[in-house]
Amino acid sequence: MRGACASIGSGRHPVPLSEPHGARARIVVVDDDALFRESLERNLADAGFAVTGFAEGAVALDHFAADGAPDLIVLDWRMPGMTGIEVLRRLRETNAPTPVIFLTALSDQIYEEAALIGGAVDFVEKTRSFSILLRRIELALGGARAESVRAAPERATQAIAVGPLELANDTARAQWKGERVDLTLSEFNIVRYLAERAGQDVRYREIYDLVRGKGFVAGTGMDGYRANVRTFIKRIRQKFREVDPKFDAIENYAGFGYRWRGEGSPVS
Repeated sequence: MRGACASIGSGRHPVPLSEPHGARARIVVVDDDALFRESLERNLADAGFAVTGFAEGAVALDHFAADGAPDLIVLDWRMPGMTGIEVLRRLRETNAPTPVIFLTALSDQIYEEAALIGGAVDFVEKTRSFSILLRRIELALGGARAESVRAAPERATQAIAVGPLELANDTARAQWKGERVDLTLSEFNIVRYLAERAGQDVRYREIYDLVRGKGFVAGTGMDGYRANVRTFIKRIRQKFREVDPKFDAIENYAGFGYRWRGEGSPVS
């Protein structure tokens, strides 16, 4: 992930590294390691993104308040003054839906779970290659969904219903018993995948591959990805229970995966 660096100052007066015509998306990098941050910014700019960097979380939040949030934020965890998880918490308090990916040297599972439960869409270790981070960014920005739309455009505009669950594919919105459930795109895709297979057992790996892409290894050991899936399901359940405290539509099949309670095909 090291590459040519370009100075962006102290982080208090950000200057976008690149504002290419038709940029793929606007990305903000928040990391107090200047060399790493600038190298990452250059890689992202070379990949076609409009990139701005900050050395401090508080300064980044001030920028968002003044100029609006970007399309995606890449966030470090350990920073002086304000940690990355605090930046995420304050961002979510404003109801900003901006996808946040933690890119950090911290590898313990407790940090990943805290990030996902706090509303981050992904958690990537800094030791990973840039190509992996780029893929995760594309997924977070909806690249996987856009590919699905191209492959099956008629399906993308369909709404499906399974019992009290209603899903609008064109807007990635979910409703439970007529009330909106605020899901991230990754969470929506998991719910849709389970609901479309209502009554069927779905493996942990299927769910993980849906969100992260096939073949990616996460966590400790060959089955480390299961902890990531459990964290996603935990947060999804929490969101549905905020609407309906008795929500129990997602069942666990211990050692295998999950199923959406119900039988038969969803109604389109």
